[in-house]
Amino acid sequence: MRAAYAGVVRWPASAEPRIRGRPPSLAGMCRNITTLRGLEPPATEAEVEAAARQFVRKISGITHPNAKVEERFEQAVAEIAHISAHLLDDLPPRKQPPKNDPPLRRIAARREASVSD
Repeated sequence: MRAAYAGVVRWPASAEPRIRGRPPSLAGMCRNITTLRGLEPPATEAEVEAAARQFVRKISGITHPNAKVEERFEQAVAEIAHISAHLLDDLPPRKQPPKNDPPLRRIAARREASVSD
């Protein structure tokens, strides 16, 4: 049972989810989605969409949508990507860049390294 306070949904303290001993504020965080705010150069549309797709996969439990749900799945990805892009545009700059590059940048870096060898 959840209670809403000023538009924010919060779990009662006794029901707070905990994952591997992490504090409740981080318990619901998907560890596979990398931080896009503060990247240099800024996050691309493809990186925002990839993060949105990972988020929709995580919350829906669907990794490969079938024909029955594919349209709604893709619509959710587009909506989350759109909102995320606006959020990234509206937030103030970070003092330090994120510690990890997003997956698409890691793939590109590996590809560049293998071509230069």
